[in-house]
Amino acid sequence: MRALLLNAENKSATVHIIPRPLPSDGELLIRVEAVALNPVDSLYVLNPLGETGRTVGSDFSGTVIESNSPTHQVGQRVAGFLQGACSINNRPGAFAEYLVCPADQLWRIPDPMTLEEASTVSLCALTAAQGLFYRLGMRAPFSWPVARGGPPGTESRGDGAVAPFSVFIYGASTSVGMYAAQLVRRSAEASGAAVKLIGAASPARFPLLQAEPYTYDALVDYRDSNWPGQVRTLTGAANGVDFVYDCISEGATVKMASSTLREGGKMAIVRSREGGAFDPDSLKVDPVYGAVWEAFGVEIQYQNLIVPASHQARAFAGAFYTWLSSGPKLTPNPVRLMPGGLERIVPDGFALLGSGSMQDRAQHREEPHMKPVSAEKLVYSIAT
Repeated sequence: MRALLLNAENKSATVHIIPRPLPSDGELLIRVEAVALNPVDSLYVLNPLGETGRTVGSDFSGTVIESNSPTHQVGQRVAGFLQGACSINNRPGAFAEYLVCPADQLWRIPDPMTLEEASTVSLCALTAAQGLFYRLGMRAPFSWPVARGGPPGTESRGDGAVAPFSVFIYGASTSVGMYAAQLVRRSAEASGAAVKLIGAASPARFPLLQAEPYTYDALVDYRDSNWPGQVRTLTGAANGVDFVYDCISEGATVKMASSTLREGGKMAIVRSREGGAFDPDSLKVDPVYGAVWEAFGVEIQYQNLIVPASHQARAFAGAFYTWLSSGPKLTPNPVRLMPGGLERIVPDGFALLGSGSMQDRAQHREEPHMKPVSAEKLVYSIAT
């Protein structure tokens, strides 16, 4: 089969022919139909952690062609994500014609979602779910224990209802941000709580974010230096939000986002202190951070830290995937279907994503498919 393999020495990746993998007990063999690009995919090709020969890429969708699990049948459409070359220890990647994956780390794609749309969901939607429910302790819209002793949005008032709460999402038009907004709405619907959802984004994206399925109550321009004050004003007497979810977590904006919290509020971030280059001592609270890779339930050697194996994190991912499998729950990110296949991921897709930072992305390509990325996901169809 063809696969996109890391060349650590050249800080690039090229397509090679390698043997098709064989599924073990509890695993499925999947014919990959579509892959979606994430900033970490390009980041760890341009700044390699893995050794040459690793298959790169994370998000995928495809069709089961061999099943060693009673939970899935041949012919089912499924989606998920793999580690790719985003670790020091050897882990499988998704940018290939075939892959194997444990059955509990996949979800069945509901009709009428397309394979291309489904490929955009897994990594970023799970990142958002982890941030909101697993780390901040908001009440999940699926079966998962409710947090105790948390701010509004977590515990009941005593009459069975959840107290009203407010959420601010910085980076509302990012892939994670678009899933986070939907999950906040699903959480409020499941609990019966009233929620005020505030976001920061470019005004060009306000119409998108005000409409279904995101339905922000208020939006602020992230370029306006006074947006933290505007967010606090929007919360009235509370003078701050209950939860902040920073979906970018880079530099000085982390401090600005933390300043929108009320006393006793909680904040989650998507980058570590080292990755986001911010000063944690300048923040109003100690933000919660964790890597989405926890979902695999195995030890991951990642950057300058070790993500320990967590059976609880794997169980959370399984509960989330079961919920996704039960019917249309989330609207996928808007898709930009890129021309070409595996061979065009590095010269086009990775050029658009840069090295992982929002500030390091291609700006000067003239082809229509090479316009800057905003509020959409780059997707490639994989022909076999």
